[in-house]
Amino acid sequence: MSFASIPQYKIGLQLFSVRDAMSKDPKGTLVALKAMGYQDFETYGYDPKTETIYGYSLKEFKSILDELELTTTSGHYGFSDYFNASDEELDWFVAQCIKAAKSLDSPYITWPWIHPDHRNAEDFKRLAQLLNRIGKQVTEAGLGFAYHNHGYEFEDWNGTTGYEIILNQTNPDWVKLQMDMYWAVHSGTTPKALVAQQPGRFVMWHIKDMDKLTRDYTELGNGSIDYLSMLPDPQTSGLVYYYIEQGGNFAVNSMESAATSIAYFKKHLQKQL
Repeated sequence: MSFASIPQYKIGLQLFSVRDAMSKDPKGTLVALKAMGYQDFETYGYDPKTETIYGYSLKEFKSILDELELTTTSGHYGFSDYFNASDEELDWFVAQCIKAAKSLDSPYITWPWIHPDHRNAEDFKRLAQLLNRIGKQVTEAGLGFAYHNHGYEFEDWNGTTGYEIILNQTNPDWVKLQMDMYWAVHSGTTPKALVAQQPGRFVMWHIKDMDKLTRDYTELGNGSIDYLSMLPDPQTSGLVYYYIEQGGNFAVNSMESAATSIAYFKKHLQKQL
């Protein structure tokens, strides 16, 4: 392999994809994922009150990652539960997220979703204020902060969308973007079109495929998204990390789907990254 062909990025996985396996045997699951070729992970499920993740203390989980020579570069944290919290409660939660991320040597903290009752234009204006507040606190702590999209951000709310509100009312120095490519395509746009709106701001990607009939999730290569032509230029995007993901609809089970997806990715897509 020439130096020019060495992949620039580690192959990442959002661990929510294998949440059933992680709930039963976290370390054994990581061992199996490493054997498939995954090198980096995005976490979920940190409990700020007990300061635990996957049943381990932060120190214990970091030791497992170190032992296996694996990394975690982002985490999805439960910000939506603090949507209407007091400033003091929110500041406490953000401080806990910062503590967790630093304990795990994870450079990014990500807001992953919005409760259904807040999916409207007025609440997204409130969300933009929260994202700026959190992003400033996280950035000043030396970490990055990002917002992860689903599909509801692209719905038309009397001439605007949630995504337009976020793009226009948040500070790009404090609030980066994690593009879920499945939801972008599902909503009628494309990853390249989104990058063209805000080049340099999409620091993370979620790469997952769409079932050809049901439009549900599916394994990479089994669905309808032509990633060979769909992936944006990583430099134009501002890409730092990407994660393969599949939220459900597994052909057999979550671990076999993770194996199928990475096999397709390594054969067809890794050369673009």
